[in-house]
Amino acid sequence: MITLTLAEIAAATSGRVHDPGQSTGRPAEPSELVQVTSEVVIDSRLAAPGGLFVAVTGERVDGHDYLTAAAERGAVAALVSRPVPDSPVPYVHVPDVQLALGALAREVLVRLRAAGQITVVAITGSVGKTSTKDLLAQVLAPVGDLIAPAGSFNNELGLPLTVLRANERTRVLVLEMGADRVGNLTYLTAIAPPDIAVVLAVGTAHLGGFGSVEAIAMAKSELVQGLRPDGIAVLNADDPRVVTMAEVSAGAEVRSFAQVADAHVRATDVTVDADGHATFTLSAGPVHVPARLALVGRHHVTNALAAATVALTLGLTLEQVADGLGTAAALSPHRMHVRSWGRRTLIDDAYNANPDSMRAALDALGSIAGTRRRVAVLGEMRELGEIAAQAHEEIGRYAAGQGTDLVVTVGSGAEPIAGGARAAGVPVVRSVADVGEAEELLVSELGDDDVVLVKSSNSAGLAALADRLVAAAGSTGAGESA
Repeated sequence: MITLTLAEIAAATSGRVHDPGQSTGRPAEPSELVQVTSEVVIDSRLAAPGGLFVAVTGERVDGHDYLTAAAERGAVAALVSRPVPDSPVPYVHVPDVQLALGALAREVLVRLRAAGQITVVAITGSVGKTSTKDLLAQVLAPVGDLIAPAGSFNNELGLPLTVLRANERTRVLVLEMGADRVGNLTYLTAIAPPDIAVVLAVGTAHLGGFGSVEAIAMAKSELVQGLRPDGIAVLNADDPRVVTMAEVSAGAEVRSFAQVADAHVRATDVTVDADGHATFTLSAGPVHVPARLALVGRHHVTNALAAATVALTLGLTLEQVADGLGTAAALSPHRMHVRSWGRRTLIDDAYNANPDSMRAALDALGSIAGTRRRVAVLGEMRELGEIAAQAHEEIGRYAAGQGTDLVVTVGSGAEPIAGGARAAGVPVVRSVADVGEAEELLVSELGDDDVVLVKSSNSAGLAALADRLVAAAGSTGAGESA
């Protein structure tokens, strides 16, 4: 965070400064002298000395009730949407905290761009955003100081919080931009217009909110439309809907990546070893180098190509890129983390799910298991709308086609997976109501040498099951392999 006075924050957010202490006789510092020098946070537990606490009102928690807790941890000011007479810190009162947070981030980025050299890389896509962000955070280490989101901070709150972590030393700001309706990315790119816009894929994630794949494609294209005038669009040439986004790039330079189609950056001769790691030839023009991913799953080749294209654009050599991809690990939790306990193997991919990522995870299960027993513990894929039942049934059938030996579905929303799995011939199919029942079932059903995939949308709750299994693994002295 760059240093800002409370007066500057008020000006950027069109807010008004208040010091409740004035009404009780407490000496008040002029707003020009109150300086925010540390993190901007929306969780009072994360407040730090010199920081700004943003009081967000949610469905279950009202941040205005936590100003004292933030102050006790060192916050020197707050951003609020209603008066707080007993506030322990001065605050800026705005009509809408979320909009004000975005406005503050916009102002900070404008100042950073005026003061130095900072490149904004924004990533969107129906799948792969967080994994690609994590790859870039590691592959771009030679470029200099880099800021990337923690976890999946990709919405109207998470993105500005990430922008506000940048300072005068930041050379690359990697932003993940998610959307659940048309217009989301137009708003986010207005806060942080990208220098490089990466579009990974157009799939069926959030289809229930969008209504059609065409609407999803339209929403993702907003990232390209939001490019700065001299920006660069990095597009997946293997996805026809992404390819057409070059037409709305307003003359921006387009660089492509692909496994199948012709592209600026390509992967050929892709193979997957027994541990699930992809090996391939990485090519850019006439230059070719061998590459092997530290991440697990063939589907990460697409994410790696996107990261490679960005890295090459920022001046890295192809050899540097391949070296970075070979050591880049999964940084965000519950995303293809592979752990073992005893002779069993757990594939924890329980953070998010849609039909494309489900199939990719089942592919990885098959690669890693080899001749060992394959167990898929699957929860609901949320926000699929009218196609939900059919999409879940198809995943059950796909699991059968991948040689899955045991399918366990968790929750009523995932039951169509069980139906598809039974119809397609999976030898053993079980359906349970919740994570607790799933854990009990696995204790009795698992063999000593099984490979277990845990996969669902985050809101379906299977991450808790994966954590419990990891804890059990830890109690036996197991570790993680990636």
